[in-house]
Amino acid sequence: MKSSMIRDINMSESGIRKMKWVKGYMPVLSAIEKEFIEEKPFSGRKITMSIHLEAKTAYLAEVLRSGGAQVAITGSNPLSTQDDVAAALASDGLNVYAWHNATNKEYEEHLNAALDIGPDIIIDDGGDLVNMLHSKKVDLIPNIIGGCEETTTGVMRLKAREREGLLKFPMVSVNGAYCKYLFDNRYGTGQSVWDGIMRTTNLIVAGKNVVVFGYGWCGKGVSMRAKGLGANVIVCEVNPIKALEAYMDGFKVMPAIEAAAIGDMFITVTGDKKVITREHYKVMKNGAILANAGHFDVEVWKPDLEDMCIEKRVMRNNITGYVMKDGRILNLLAEGRLVNLASGDGHPAEIMDMSFALQALSARYICKNEGKLKNIVYDVPDEIDYKVARMKLKAMGISIDSLTEEQKKYLRGWGE
Repeated sequence: MKSSMIRDINMSESGIRKMKWVKGYMPVLSAIEKEFIEEKPFSGRKITMSIHLEAKTAYLAEVLRSGGAQVAITGSNPLSTQDDVAAALASDGLNVYAWHNATNKEYEEHLNAALDIGPDIIIDDGGDLVNMLHSKKVDLIPNIIGGCEETTTGVMRLKAREREGLLKFPMVSVNGAYCKYLFDNRYGTGQSVWDGIMRTTNLIVAGKNVVVFGYGWCGKGVSMRAKGLGANVIVCEVNPIKALEAYMDGFKVMPAIEAAAIGDMFITVTGDKKVITREHYKVMKNGAILANAGHFDVEVWKPDLEDMCIEKRVMRNNITGYVMKDGRILNLLAEGRLVNLASGDGHPAEIMDMSFALQALSARYICKNEGKLKNIVYDVPDEIDYKVARMKLKAMGISIDSLTEEQKKYLRGWGE
């Protein structure tokens, strides 16, 4: 087994600086690191991670190692890996298997290599590790005591496996924790998506018609930030309750085909495939901007773009212009991959402080409950969720009130 597969170890100095920077803004994870150094909850354990490999993820990997684990890490998206961060981790002795802009074959090789350590615990982002373990690496399943899943798309796939009785080990849905989706999905996605779009396009958002597909917590965040930037926001939804919520939040709601004709910028946040397709491309304005903030590059359907265009142009770094027969150009950002990571640095450090604290504590929970968990998808225990919230408030210098015993009794009872 190769100790690492990275672009260039000599890039490590830049990656180390990035890691030092984010560490200064992740006080909850830093406090957990101190706990882990004392407790060594992962002593003798092996952990394989597949998460977007940038500075904040790198710090999580180091925190897990501080708890006694041997850690192997790979990316969860070919365009989100930062080579200098990968080099920094490798130079510090971790097993790293990732580089930026990996081919599909290379990406699969990296996943394979990261699993070759024979993990006890996996930390997944989108389900690639779980999928490989259930298909090509089934011989490793007996060693696995459980894992954690970071994102909505991955949890959807886990629950599908669970429904069919095909999930072979316990998984914790970190994405379902309050301290994850209320902050990471909403504020993290909301800010980082627009950071990625604006730094890539160098265009103004104010005054433009921004169409957001999906009004889950990520869609709420993207819509909220677009409104704050001065955009006219249109939401497209298939869920009537979410559509009603978007309307009452002050946004226009309409079918996708109607929005396609008037939109200037389009952002998909659904977790599904073929969200924007041929019928929409036919009516879009010249110069329309297409971006995806869902995990996989299947929401903005590229096969239709490829089939319809007569030419592809590199418009700017990370922008592909698809020239239609009538001369219109539709601009796809970051190959339709996660725009906030493929065109930016991902969620802010202060946000990922909570999400990765949940990951670290959930991994410890799995260790402590080895042999007691069924092969199903578990929610993050409330005590972990609330611990992270309390730690974050403390780090921010915020105090809150507590219920008196009389108040607790009143809320629990029915007699008064």
